[in-house]
Amino acid sequence: MTIDELRNFFSNDRVASDMGCRIIEADSNHSVVEIDIEEKHLNGNNCVQGGVMFTLADFASAVTANADEIAFVSADGNISFINAGKGKKLIAEATVIKRGKTLVFTEAVLYDENNKNIAKASFTMCRVK
Repeated sequence: MTIDELRNFFSNDRVASDMGCRIIEADSNHSVVEIDIEEKHLNGNNCVQGGVMFTLADFASAVTANADEIAFVSADGNISFINAGKGKKLIAEATVIKRGKTLVFTEAVLYDENNKNIAKASFTMCRVK
């Protein structure tokens, strides 16, 4: 899919839309997505809540997994939080590690607008029919 087709396809993802996720780059091997950090994304410590970070990493992985016009959803995901998410923007960059017929394995890194490493995640995406 082209980036515009992917944006259109994922416009139906209500969670990603409500979070303010934007697709910046995307192809079948790599994607970059981002959000502007808002009050609604923060936890009680005024840092980006872990679930928001997980969702952004998952979204980046889904974008690249689905770029070949085959429907994939997350089957498994794991995230390690490295630093607190603060600042104005959170970016997730996902890379396909292996693409098979039924599974796609991705790794995603999250960083802020100053390139501060925030988290690292891995996902297994499963083909749906």
